[in-house]
Amino acid sequence: MSQLSIVRNIGIAAHIDAGKTTVSERVLFLTGVTRKVGEVHDGKATMDFMKQEQERGITIASAAITCHWKDHTINLIDTPGHVDFTIEVERSLRVLDGMVAVFCAVGGVETQSETVWGQADLHQVPRIVFVNKMDRPGADFFLVIKQLRETLDANAVAFQLPIMEGDEFRGCVDLVNMNAWRYEGFERTEIPIPENMMGDVKEGRKNILEAVSDMDDVLMERYLEGGDFTVAEIKDVTRRAVLAMKVFPVFCGAAYKNAGVQLMLDAVVDYLPSPEDMPETRGTRPGNLDEALVRHADPSEPFSALAFKIIHDPYVGQQTFVRIYSGRLESGMSVQNTSSNFRERVGRIMRIKAKEREEMTSAEAGDIVALVGLKKTFTGQTLCSVDDPILLESIRIPDPVIHMSVKGKNQNEQEKLGKGLHRLAMEDPSFTIRSDEETGDVIIGGMGELHLEILVDRLKTEFAVECETGRPSVAFRESLVRTVETSYKHSKQTGGHGQFAHVVMRFEPLPGGDFEFQNAIRGGAIPQEFHSAIQKGIQDAMAAGVIARYPLVGVKAVLVDGTTHAVDSSEMAFRTCASMCFRHALTPGSVQLLEPVMKVEVATPDDYIGDVVGDLNSRRGKIVSMRRFRKGSQKIVADVPLSEMFGYSTPLRTMTSGRANYAMEFRTYQPVPQKIAEEIIRERAANR
Repeated sequence: MSQLSIVRNIGIAAHIDAGKTTVSERVLFLTGVTRKVGEVHDGKATMDFMKQEQERGITIASAAITCHWKDHTINLIDTPGHVDFTIEVERSLRVLDGMVAVFCAVGGVETQSETVWGQADLHQVPRIVFVNKMDRPGADFFLVIKQLRETLDANAVAFQLPIMEGDEFRGCVDLVNMNAWRYEGFERTEIPIPENMMGDVKEGRKNILEAVSDMDDVLMERYLEGGDFTVAEIKDVTRRAVLAMKVFPVFCGAAYKNAGVQLMLDAVVDYLPSPEDMPETRGTRPGNLDEALVRHADPSEPFSALAFKIIHDPYVGQQTFVRIYSGRLESGMSVQNTSSNFRERVGRIMRIKAKEREEMTSAEAGDIVALVGLKKTFTGQTLCSVDDPILLESIRIPDPVIHMSVKGKNQNEQEKLGKGLHRLAMEDPSFTIRSDEETGDVIIGGMGELHLEILVDRLKTEFAVECETGRPSVAFRESLVRTVETSYKHSKQTGGHGQFAHVVMRFEPLPGGDFEFQNAIRGGAIPQEFHSAIQKGIQDAMAAGVIARYPLVGVKAVLVDGTTHAVDSSEMAFRTCASMCFRHALTPGSVQLLEPVMKVEVATPDDYIGDVVGDLNSRRGKIVSMRRFRKGSQKIVADVPLSEMFGYSTPLRTMTSGRANYAMEFRTYQPVPQKIAEEIIRERAANR
């Protein structure tokens, strides 16, 4: 068995309040990392070590930790469940090999569950499922499996059955090893399989064999002939099915009562992939993006790694978390950052255990470690061998949907504010900072009200900044509604070499896209060397639209023709010309205002459905679906403009006597109705 084969790089992810951090804390205790179980409700969770996490009882930043189980090394990342911190899940899944998806046995598949599952599908991350909170009233293991199949289109297969005594969860039956366990606190006792469950157990075992047998022709033939498989055969073929994402084994337990986590850890070892099991890592040659390169999880290959997270520690400074895909890294080694074309020197290598750290002299393929000493490496950037460079795919960063102004109370605080904002933006790439050219205000952007609230709180507590904030505002956008073609000539004489550029451009709507540039010139009227400058000039102009100065999106720019001057044409001249051409082409009639529309999911008792639906309709919402998720309650899914959802929790509590709850996430941008758009434009103009 190779060293890499006993490594598991996994994440724990799910909807908020499904119990991810509680599961993680039990893992740390059972694997010997901690001697006392940390609890979310009392602010003592090891993985939630930030002050804001402890106060709110939620995970805000993904936390990495290394532990060991049955001679295997597990690099575990506990990710947030709140949609405002979805970037933490995105960048974690980008570097992980496997995932434990946690679902609440009562809540089932919820809004953020679907988002996380979709992110894992996008990154091709194999998963197992842990149905948590089986001890809660209303827990329904089989309903959750049904929702996994119907809502997520996942081939979810029960590998355990819960042992229930009335409404009480007492243990589980292991359908692979064909034994049963009874839980009493951390103690678990093996017991005979209850007689009254034998029929369900046989059916469950049959379902497993049927689900995995098509991975192996010999086993399929044996299954069709009515034969059974050995435990080793089931585990081997299940592992292959999980890696191919054809089967998602489902386990059950109650992490708070310390039930079921040991068997879940066994499943992590048995079924989730090692770095050796993953496909080769693909990249491109820096300077020639058409040349594909690959790296394998092999310490003997050239070094390559991806930076996926940055945190600032008051004692050691900046820590850059990296996933090493190939090769070997040693302290003091020089590496190339091919994303920024900058050479870095690795000061120290550390294995992180939440807020604790263990210094290492080296790390190699398959490891997830933190590096100290890097100066210009940010999230999504590639580090690699100086002699054999590669550029890996970066991490997708979502655009902010909400903005807020912030300023220091005096000049001294304003300087501290700038430093604090810079630090926070380095740690969280979904957090943006810009300066309003007309008002001089600093505008921060994020994924939701809670996201910005947490960041402002960190400014005050971690950076001691006394600051004031404005009201949150929606991140509107502008987009083209029709094709526009125009010509623009930029000519300027300043003594000596002047500036000359002439472009003929066509700008077309690009539904669902951001920006696309196309060269349609025939005969080389404008040399290739100026095309990049033209593209950058248009993107410069897109930063502020024509009707309310919101950023423009959905633009396809086609370079049709143009002319140059032998002496006065330059990249700067064409960049300026393209920018002016774009602004000249657009008129208020050719542009429309867009607003972020959220997917809102409300879980409400049947008694209040009419009130909830009526209220959502009054907020310009469109009901997408309604489905029953447990007896007496339904989930309503609606698309609602973000501008109508500020402070929604208070009226929802009032109209449902506090019995309903909701979650929302960004879905898309849609045109603003004309009357409302006119009000927004007038208000925007008045505030300039």
